[in-house]
Amino acid sequence: MTVKTDISSTAHLVEVFSGIQGEGLNVGTRQIFIRFAFCDLRCHFCDSAHTWNAPVTCRIERSPGLRDFESYPNPVSLSILLEWVQRQNIQHLHDSISITGGEPLLHGNFLCDFLPQLQVRTGLPIYLETGGHRPQQLAKILPYLDSVGMDIKLPSVSGESHWQEHAEFLQLCYDAKIEVFVKIIVANTTSSIDLEKSANLVATISREIPIFLQPVTPLTASEAFSNISISAPTPDQVLNWQALMKGYVKQVRVIPQTHKMLHQL
Repeated sequence: MTVKTDISSTAHLVEVFSGIQGEGLNVGTRQIFIRFAFCDLRCHFCDSAHTWNAPVTCRIERSPGLRDFESYPNPVSLSILLEWVQRQNIQHLHDSISITGGEPLLHGNFLCDFLPQLQVRTGLPIYLETGGHRPQQLAKILPYLDSVGMDIKLPSVSGESHWQEHAEFLQLCYDAKIEVFVKIIVANTTSSIDLEKSANLVATISREIPIFLQPVTPLTASEAFSNISISAPTPDQVLNWQALMKGYVKQVRVIPQTHKMLHQL
């Protein structure tokens, strides 16, 4: 699948806002979220299908956490985006900035220009949330990242398969000595073979890299983009999977999408 990426001076956005991180190693922390448009994956469990293509307009929060959004036309220039982020950057409020999507690495050229200036303007750590399947684009921006949350897409759950790309991606993060963790969405259809392969992939690079198993949040009929039904795993399944994977790596944590429990975006 080919997805058009943007020239380096502009980017297509979905939204910019202040919120509580609901997933992975940074769960519970306050972040400025910069959500980029476009994704080249079509995961069966995706609850953000609205990010797959670029909207005509993006929504920008005026005041951190107040949800007082304004709409602006896409694409957005680098200088304007820096101004919007700076407006969110109230002293001592945020722990980091989340670069998310969609798949933000589809905007690799833009990020190469944007991230160094973002570091200087805000002084905040930069955290990348990614599908973990574009190592070449990652390599270009690694010097500007402080942490990475990398998905492993299980074929039995997502319908996607990117084992080699995931391995290359994770190795790059590890070699760069930045904080990295792996997130895996699990459902009732999850294959133990897929999970064992994932654990071995991570352990081959380092047993110290934490893995987060995230039970899928079932989609409503209006949220689902296909007729494929995805249900949450049972407690017994999750306990067995955690035990299996801990034979390979030291940390396997089970955390649901807490931002949905808090009714966060």
